Amino acid sequence: MKAVVFLLAVLLLAGCGAAEQNAADPVNADDVMFLQMMIPHHKQGVEIVRLGREQARSAELKTLAAAIESTQTEEITRMTRWLHGWRQPLTAPSDAHAGHEVPETDFQKITSLRKSKNFDRDLLNLLIAHQDDAAQLAVKEGFAGANPEVKDWAKQVELSRKDQITLMLSLLKKTP
Repeated sequence: MKAVVFLLAVLLLAGCGAAEQNAADPVNADDVMFLQMMIPHHKQGVEIVRLGREQARSAELKTLAAAIESTQTEEITRMTRWLHGWRQPLTAPSDAHAGHEVPETDFQKITSLRKSKNFDRDLLNLLIAHQDDAAQLAVKEGFAGANPEVKDWAKQVELSRKDQITLMLSLLKKTP
């Protein structure tokens, strides 16, 4: 339980901080694409963890789900604020990401999770894969992005999601 409390503190701190855009900071197409891809990814994550908050048997998993929901909801607000500040749409035209694979969790996997007979195990497996996708997107932003604030936040996302995965793997070992 101490590990969950520690992770919750890390998650909440990772989401904190000003998200004000300095007008002098550069922004490139990769920054915009990263945020346009992460917003729907985060919305999917929120959908998944809401199921966890409602249906998980483990108190640790319910607490983790609530922390992830809080963090990712704040992060959606932050990403939206950046895109609005840059006068960019929240979603790109349907052909804008051609050649870029947008990681998303299969809708049918989320639907089947609702009816799972081994909910905690299935939730953890789904979340581990989902959070790994977020970490991979964040790594790409670190290499291709131009905006220092977005790149710093992407590094926080990468590290926090990797920490979440480590915690979830340890919870998975304890899950029947």
